Formats: sequence, structure tokens, C-alpha cells
Amino acid sequence: MRGAPVPRGLSVARLSIRVMRAFFMVGGRKLSYLDFGGPGTPVLALHGHYNEASAFTPLAEALAPRWRVIALDQRGHGDSDRAPDYERDGYVADVAAFHRHLGLGPVPVLGHSLGGVNAYQYAARHADRVTALIVEDIGAVVDSDWRFTRRLPRRAPSRQALLDALGSLAGCLECSVRRSEDGWGLSFDIEDTVASQKALSGDHWPDWTAVACPTLLIRGTRSDELAAGHARDMIARRAGAARLVELAAGHVVHHDAPAGFTAAVTAFLSGSG
Repeated sequence: MRGAPVPRGLSVARLSIRVMRAFFMVGGRKLSYLDFGGPGTPVLALHGHYNEASAFTPLAEALAPRWRVIALDQRGHGDSDRAPDYERDGYVADVAAFHRHLGLGPVPVLGHSLGGVNAYQYAARHADRVTALIVEDIGAVVDSDWRFTRRLPRRAPSRQALLDALGSLAGCLECSVRRSEDGWGLSFDIEDTVASQKALSGDHWPDWTAVACPTLLIRGTRSDELAAGHARDMIARRAGAARLVELAAGHVVHHDAPAGFTAAVTAFLSGSG
């Protein structure tokens, strides 16, 4: 089922590729995604907490036409339905359902933060479905600060008022701003996100070390999520199958250092098969 041709918050003038929103059903829930189109090799993209599929628009434009980015609004985010739970297995099952729905063979998978863990857990548990893995600024052991989420503004009288209230986060969260009957807010539920962050926290070493495909780990040097030593340990435990790129950025590397991020992704995808 096809939806609007342009994601919310983006103008046609900003798009140099033809993007389409589409939906599918899984377990009685609607999941939404953006297909950025083109003739290139498909790459599945998974966003982090607070974000949604449209966060990958600049990357999709930069990778086209050689690669065709298809990005999922993960459960409880963007235009996808809320879910009864936000546990690890549910997220991974959604990725598997997304991949099946698209009818694609094995593909590269890219994920940021929450999406990064989902990506490497999917790659570990469905090794025959993933040809290459890109993980952006998240570790094999995660300790999410869910208390910060409860301090996010919930409603504002105008779009600008909400962006002002978000402060330094406004640039990263702009794609998630929505208008509703009672004002302007974000496209994710605060308490759902807290539940998701609590479920994300933990030791995921078994999945990380089980990944068999070539892997790129991208870390922001100013990240408050992935420490330098932990990133190096992740690479060491993969015995030559993974490599690390560090860029001058915070946790949202693709936003803070878009040119460097695109260059790293392009080089890796070009050399991974």
C-alpha cells in the first residue's frame, strides 16, 4: 500500500530522489517505511530512538544512484503503530518481517543506536540474509539514560516553540516533529521510548560476536554512548571481520559529520562485495 510521495517535514525542493512511503502489516500492527528508490543495490536502514526513517534522507541522496536506501519507521516511531512491548526479540522480528515484505535477497543493513543493536542482532540471527553490516555509535553493552527521555518536551503551541524547547537536540529531532489536535509534539511516545531504552540496556556480546558478515563500526569521537575503549574491544573480538572508523561527531554521527559518514559508508559498501 502506497502513501504520500514525500515524507512529512521535507519539501520536494530538498529531494533529488523519488521517495515513496509505504506500509505493511505484522502481528496486526502497521509498520511504515520510506523507499528512496532508484536502480541501486538495496540497503536497509534502521534509525535510533527519537528518530524515524526520514532521518536517513541526506544519506539516501548521497548514496544514490549506486545504492537504494529503504528505511523502516520502527515500532512506536514515525508513522508506524505503537506496539504492546519494545523488547529485543520484537524489534528483530519486525526487521525480519520488513525484509520479507520487500521480497529482497541478502542485503547490507545499517543501523544507528537502537537501530544499530537491532541491525547486529538481525545479522547474528539471520546470517544468510545480511551481506554487510554498518553499526553507528552503539556498543555491545548498552546502558541507556532513559531518565533523560522523560525530560523531553511533550507538547508546545507551535512547531518553533517545540524546536526551541528541544534546544541542541532540535536539529536531530526535527524530522520527528508532528502536529496534533492538542499542539505540536514528537512522533514517539515518551513512556514507550523509556520502555524501549530499558529493554535495550544490557549485555549483547553474544550477538555481536556471532555476526559473520563484514562489519563497519562508526563512532563519534564526542559520543556519550560509545566509549573509545569499548569500540576497540568490539573490533578486537571480531578477529579481523570488523573495522572501526571514528569521526569528529557526537552520538548522531550521520547528522554531525554527514560528509565523513557518507564517505565511510560508501567506501565500506564498495569494498564489501
